[in-house]
Amino acid sequence: MNKQQAGEALKNNERAKRPLIIGHRGAAGEAPENTLASFQLAADQGCDMVELDIHLSADDKLVVCHDATLDRTTTQTGLIRSMNYEAIRKADAGSKFAEAFRGERAPLLEEVYVLLPEHIQINVEAKDSYNGALDEALDAFLQQPGRMERTVVSSFDHKLLARLKARMPELRIGLLYGAALIAPAAYAGLMGCEVFSLHPHYSSIDAEDTAEAAKANIAVYPYTVNEEQDFLALLDKQVDGIITDFPGRLKQLLDRS
Repeated sequence: MNKQQAGEALKNNERAKRPLIIGHRGAAGEAPENTLASFQLAADQGCDMVELDIHLSADDKLVVCHDATLDRTTTQTGLIRSMNYEAIRKADAGSKFAEAFRGERAPLLEEVYVLLPEHIQINVEAKDSYNGALDEALDAFLQQPGRMERTVVSSFDHKLLARLKARMPELRIGLLYGAALIAPAAYAGLMGCEVFSLHPHYSSIDAEDTAEAAKANIAVYPYTVNEEQDFLALLDKQVDGIITDFPGRLKQLLDRS
């Protein structure tokens, strides 16, 4: 089975069974977001995929952090792109969430791939292209054995995704968006390349959107869903995966279904 066939099989499997449990920044409702502790908790709670965010450091390391700065999530301040990773790793990314997580840090992307078992997929959200520097760094990273096939790269920057797809034709890309688009699957067709998944805000999609995406063989992974009534509404719409801060909560619901 080649990589394209593997991707098709994954999407068909998702639709045939329950939706994927996708841990948002790990298990961000119960652990400090985008830390190894958060990703480990998501894995322990039975997630099928984790979602995370990346930025580039001054020494071109792929750093897992949502914001462009360390200010909100760590005890230090500073623009990630202006700091070497040696300095970034000294920031405490856990104690602002809870004292029990003191000492957690903003990890390198590579550390997440090493931490998580191979059956857990990884949704990498690219926040900024850094004038093309991230394109090159991410390309080099994903060319290492065992990485490309477990990765979906998503972004609100759809031009960035098109460039990445041109560099790496085998890459699975996901379109992030918050607007209530008239025809999301048709919009994906305007990309000029294969789109693996749509990542809409959960409030912006309806059953017609997911049905049209299914016809186009495009998965639908809405974000960020945390309440049972919203889980149930999305199950009725037959989404392929749900991005949540509480993967354990979603797994319990699905196990009861």
